[in-house]
Amino acid sequence: MQFGSVDEVERALESESYLADKGLATAVYLALAMRRPLLLEGEAGVGKTEVGKTLARLLGAELIRLQCYEGIDSAQALYEWDYARQLLYARALQAGEVRERVSELYGPEFLLERPLLRALRAGPGAVLLIDELDRADDEFEAFLLEVLSDFSVTVPELGTIAAAEPPAVVVTSNRTRELHDALKRRCLYHWIDFPSLEREVAIVRLRAPEVSEALARSVAGAVERLRALELMKPPGVAEAIDWARALALLGADDADGAAARDTLGWALKNHEDLRRAEAELFSG
Repeated sequence: MQFGSVDEVERALESESYLADKGLATAVYLALAMRRPLLLEGEAGVGKTEVGKTLARLLGAELIRLQCYEGIDSAQALYEWDYARQLLYARALQAGEVRERVSELYGPEFLLERPLLRALRAGPGAVLLIDELDRADDEFEAFLLEVLSDFSVTVPELGTIAAAEPPAVVVTSNRTRELHDALKRRCLYHWIDFPSLEREVAIVRLRAPEVSEALARSVAGAVERLRALELMKPPGVAEAIDWARALALLGADDADGAAARDTLGWALKNHEDLRRAEAELFSG
């Protein structure tokens, strides 16, 4: 699961249509080489989740995604027992045999693997993507820290399950809340910022080759101006790509005319942001 150099990582990511700067390529290289989780923070839409997906393709590994949300708990992330199957099995047993065979009700065949347990068992054959950890609560973050510390969990009925070799782990956060220092210390940290104008043009052209150079540059420039407005939800790279594709389909040559105004909803997903952007960019 290792690359020979940072440059090799950069070239490999580009081969999968992901343009990473030197800092991100270095972080990915070191996370894999040192077998440490990689924590990526940044605004929504800068490509954090895509790093995990792209790595899985490059490594030929299974992508195991744990999408975090408010209220997620350890059972939903780790494992659960298939109670319905257990009940059917118990009913199928003869009444006199239940006591002798009750332990079978907690055999591996009744265990429902959730993402964390699947990743531990898959080991280096998996990339574990823990997405938007900032949406989970403090208790879940503490539980996750324990799992990532030694890559093992204890199932009372089955014993300890540990990864012989840890999977590659990518943790993302949009920083809607601050993650605890204990988890950050466990990970290699990297902040992904919005790309420069030239890099964004290159990304749009790479991911949407049907978009002309002139249109991609115009969209990148418009998106850069939108981000400078300090909107509630500034457009990410994914929105820039979608907006450029929409304008190309409409036959637009740039992001300044009526077509750009009509398709602004591809770039901005908030009503107040739309009104402000229209006033700032299209008032003339």
